Amino acid sequence: MRFLSIILVVLGLATAAKAAENGPSITVTGHGEVAAAPDMATITLGVTRQAKTAAAAMDETSAATAEVLKALEAAGVAARDMQTSELSLDPVWEDVGGDGRAPRIVGFAARNTLRVRVRDLNRLGAVLDDVLRVGANTFQGLSFGLREPEPLADQALAAAAADARRKAALIAGAAGVALGPVLSISEAGGVAPVPMMLEAARAAIPVAAGEVSQTATVTMVFALGG
Repeated sequence: MRFLSIILVVLGLATAAKAAENGPSITVTGHGEVAAAPDMATITLGVTRQAKTAAAAMDETSAATAEVLKALEAAGVAARDMQTSELSLDPVWEDVGGDGRAPRIVGFAARNTLRVRVRDLNRLGAVLDDVLRVGANTFQGLSFGLREPEPLADQALAAAAADARRKAALIAGAAGVALGPVLSISEAGGVAPVPMMLEAARAAIPVAAGEVSQTATVTMVFALGG
């Protein structure tokens, strides 16, 4: 029945569009935004070590990464929430200082980067502190989100559609014409940046999660009457 309803709505819009093909219309864009407290965070951190040989650099990085993984597990982070996002090994070149000599490799730098989901935000600061203490020395980002973002997205979309209809009715009323049926609808949306604070501390790192804002934009075309 839901599929049939969708077909009827599409056919209705198509019929309305055909009927008003040569008639006046108005195009409006509505915006909707709904905010909520996040319930999870994703952090990107890792270990970088430098040594004279490639094998030594990778061995030292692997050992430190193993300690980071142990710390995350001890902090209650599940295995499914830890993933290696980058593993690299690069030569370290001598700084010749512009004296004309050809540069030479003087060592190697290995990097292992992890993407970690923290589902208990009350533990986020302590988790960051724990991994730094056991050897993590690169930090590439922190973002907040929702485990189930769909309800918030639906609210933002409904708000955007209501805003578009409100604008259309306002403009049509001011122009002294009747607002007709909807001829077409298109939408777009996304998650707004999350305000946050991250700073080093002697104890657990303080982190302010702020809010996650889901936004939506709906463009609607209405037919206009006389």
